[in-house]
Amino acid sequence: MFEKIKTDWFFNIKGDVLAGIVVALALIPEAIAFSIIAGVDPMVGLYASFTMAVIIAFAGGRPGMISAATGAMALVMAPLIRDHGVEYLFAATILTGVIQILFGVFKIAKLMRFIPRAVMIGFVNSLAILIFMAQVPHFIGINNMTYVFVAITLLIVYVVPRFFKAIPAPLIAIVALTSIALYSNADLRTVGDLGAITQSLPTFLIPTVPFNFETLAIIFPYAIALAIVGLLESLLTASIVDDMTDTSSNKNREARGQGIANVVTGFFGGMAGCAMIGQSVINVKSGGRSRLSTLVAGVFLMFLIIVLGELVVQIPMPVLVGIMIMVSIGTFDWSSFSYLRKAPKTDALVMLVTVAIVVATHDLSKGVIAGVILSAIFFVAKISTMKVLKQEEDNQITFQVEGQLFFASVDAFVDAFDISVEKKNIVIDFTTAHVWDDSAVGAIDKVVMKYRENHNQVTIKNLNAASKKLVDQLAVFNDPKASTH
Repeated sequence: MFEKIKTDWFFNIKGDVLAGIVVALALIPEAIAFSIIAGVDPMVGLYASFTMAVIIAFAGGRPGMISAATGAMALVMAPLIRDHGVEYLFAATILTGVIQILFGVFKIAKLMRFIPRAVMIGFVNSLAILIFMAQVPHFIGINNMTYVFVAITLLIVYVVPRFFKAIPAPLIAIVALTSIALYSNADLRTVGDLGAITQSLPTFLIPTVPFNFETLAIIFPYAIALAIVGLLESLLTASIVDDMTDTSSNKNREARGQGIANVVTGFFGGMAGCAMIGQSVINVKSGGRSRLSTLVAGVFLMFLIIVLGELVVQIPMPVLVGIMIMVSIGTFDWSSFSYLRKAPKTDALVMLVTVAIVVATHDLSKGVIAGVILSAIFFVAKISTMKVLKQEEDNQITFQVEGQLFFASVDAFVDAFDISVEKKNIVIDFTTAHVWDDSAVGAIDKVVMKYRENHNQVTIKNLNAASKKLVDQLAVFNDPKASTH
C-alpha cells in the first residue's frame, strides 16, 4: 500500500513540483485562448484546467499526464454555447463525464489496439503542427522585440539544460525574462492581453437548465461528441507519454478518471476538458513523472490566479510562445520523414491523410477516425486477394481455393469458376482458405447451386473447423450431391 503510494506520488518530489509549476504557467494562456475559441469567459477555461488537473491526479490512469481545457473540445462545444448559452455547456460537461465513466466501465479503451502506428504518427505530428500554428498569431508581425524574446527563450530552453538541470529551463526562462520585461518596460504583449482574470475560487453550482427530455435532446449530441473526442485525445496522449517514459498506464482507469474529472468540472463552472499533449510533454521534459506533478500543476494554477493574478497577467507572451515552440519541435516525430520513404505506400498515405485532416479541421478525432477507416480499407483490399487454381483430370475438376473468403473477395471467388460445364465431378478444396462471413457462405452456395443446375456432382472438402461450422450453420445447398467434409 505505502509502496504503491510512493511509486505513484513521492519518488520524484523535486522534479514533480518544479515541473508542475512550469506546466501551471503554460496552462494559463492556453486555457484563456481555448475559452475564447469556445465563446465563454476566460475563467471557465481556467476553472476547468484547475479541476481537471486536480481530479485526474487522483483518478487518472497515467501518472504525469496533464488534463485541462483543450482546443479540440472547445471547437466541439462552441455551437452549443452560441445557440443555448453557457449553462447548457455545464450540463453537457457533466453528461460528457458520465458517458466517459461508462466507457471506462465497459473497457472501451481496448479499442485503442485498432489504431495503427501510421495513425499514431500522424496524430503526433498533426498535434505538433497545431501547437506551432497556435503560437503564430502571438509573435508574427508584432514587433522586433517579440522576436528577440522568443529567440532568447528558445536559447535558454535548449542551452541551459546542458550546463544546469536543477531547475527546469522553461521555468528559468519565464522568471528571468518576465523580470527583464518588467524592469525594461519592453513593448511586449502579455497574458493579460488575452483576457481578464478574476481572482476568485470556483464555486459549486447546479446548471440552471430545465431538467427534461428537451434539454437532454439538446446536450446529448454534444456530450457524446465531447466524450469521444476527449477520450480519443486522452488515450492517444497516454500512449505517447507511455513511450516517452518507458512505463505503462491503465487506459480504462484513465477513461473513468476523465469522466469523473469532467463531472466535477461541470459542477464547478468549467468547460469539458481532456488530456493535453503539449502540457504533458512540457511536464515530462521538465522532469515530471508522478501524479504529484499533475496535482501541483492544478493547485499552483489556482495559486497563480488567486494570489499572483496581477503578476501573472504581466508575463510576456513571447516567453510562453518560445516554450510552446520548443514543445512542438519536441513533439514532432522527425523520423517520420524517413518513415515516408521506408514504410509501405499505404501506411505513408494514411499518416499524411491523418495529418492533413487534423491540420485542416483542427479536429483530432476527424483525422484519427479518417486514418483508421483508410487503414481498414487498405487492409481489406490487401487480404481480399483470392486465388482459385483449377486442375482437370478425366471427368473430375478440382478447384484449389487460396485466401480469405469474405464480403470483399466473394466476387473474385465466384468469377473464378466456369459454371457452364456439365455432368462433371466438381471438387472445391478449401485447404488453404478460410470462410469468414455470411457473404462468403452465400458465394459458396451460389457456385454450388449453379453447378447442380447443370447436373454436376459437387464436393466441398477440407474446410477448417471454424469455416465448417459457419458453412453448416448458414449454407442452403443441403443436397446429396453437395457434401461437406
